Order: sequence, then C-alpha cells, then structure tokens
Amino acid sequence: MKNNSDLFRQIKKLQTIALSRKINKKLKEFSSYENKSEAQWFSELCFCILTANSKAITALSVQKELGVKGFLNYSEKKIALAIKNNGHRFHNNKAKYIVEARKHKDIKKVIIKIAKKNNYSSQKQAREFIVKNVKGIGLKEASHFLRNVGYFQLSILDRHILNVMNENNIIKEKPKYLNEKNYFFIEKKFLDLAKKFRMSAAKLDFYFWYIKAGDVLK
Repeated sequence: MKNNSDLFRQIKKLQTIALSRKINKKLKEFSSYENKSEAQWFSELCFCILTANSKAITALSVQKELGVKGFLNYSEKKIALAIKNNGHRFHNNKAKYIVEARKHKDIKKVIIKIAKKNNYSSQKQAREFIVKNVKGIGLKEASHFLRNVGYFQLSILDRHILNVMNENNIIKEKPKYLNEKNYFFIEKKFLDLAKKFRMSAAKLDFYFWYIKAGDVLK
C-alpha cells in the first residue's frame, strides 16, 4: 500500500493542471442551486436515487432524457422504460422510488431550513432527514444529493473513494457493507484528510474520483 505522502504528492500534481479549473467549475455549478427551482432540486434528488448501486454515467443519461418534467409528471411505467432503455439497473424499483419521492418535491425548502453552508453538523442533519424520509436513498446517495445542490461538508463514500483510501492506507480494508457506524468512522478519516489539504470534502472527493475514474461527472 502507498502512504499518505504519496497521496499528497499525487493530489498536488493534479491541482496544477486543467483538472483544478474543471473541478472548481463543477463546484460553482452546484453552488448555483441556491437560486434554482424546487423542480430542479427534485431532479437532482431523482438523479441520486438512480445512482444507488448503479453507474453515475447511465443515471445522468436517464436524467437528461426524462428532465424535470419527466421526474415530476411521467407515469411509473414510462419512467421505468426510460431507465431500462438507457441500460441502467433496477428500472422497476428505481421508477417506483422516484414516483414515491414526489411527496418531497418541496425538498429545497426543507433542506434550506435544516442545513447551513460550511456547517457539517447541520448538513449531517439534512442527510439524516433524507435517508429517513426518501425511499431508495442511503447515506452515500443523500450525501451525493446535498453536494450536488451546494452543500460541501459531507463525504460521498462510493467505491472509487474507498479504493483510494484503502490503497493509501487511510483505511485498512474496504468494508463489504457501509452501515451507519462504519460510514461515519470512514467519513471522519476523509474529512480529516480534507482539512489537511485545506479543501472541502466535495473538492477532495472530485480529486479522488478522478484518480480512479479519469474524469469528473457529478
């Protein structure tokens, strides 16, 4: 396994190229959600429902096809067909969760009341609300949603992030299952690392993701 100094050198090298500008542009786009509509926030919530146990790139294709209107108004059957046609997994379950999530189409108003910018504690509370109330979303997906609408203090512990942490001896092994206890344990290690890099969790997540995937999506 590598050590932390190897990882620091790798991240610092990546910061000197165009990737840094691309990541900053993405984060600026996410911050702009403060001025976007409830419907656009709901679209991001549906995107994150789609990413659970599935690839982000095909979830993005589904989101582009259905759009805000589709997530809010299309029948469960029509949504399932769009998911299936894009080669995305679990089309029936995901369609069902999206339709059920419509009871939370005011998600922007709810989250703004709970979460504060640059405040981990309140963002953690917002994440807990989402996990408890939105079917089909766990800690990772709820963190992903909050990042995509402008809250940058939580960790999105997907396989790419866990692989980088394991390979650099930040965690001894990848957990087979991320329950609440080990999610918070690993998240603390990730957040401590972000502080050492003097960047938000959201920015460090993008660098880790790039190391494994060779690109940044959302």
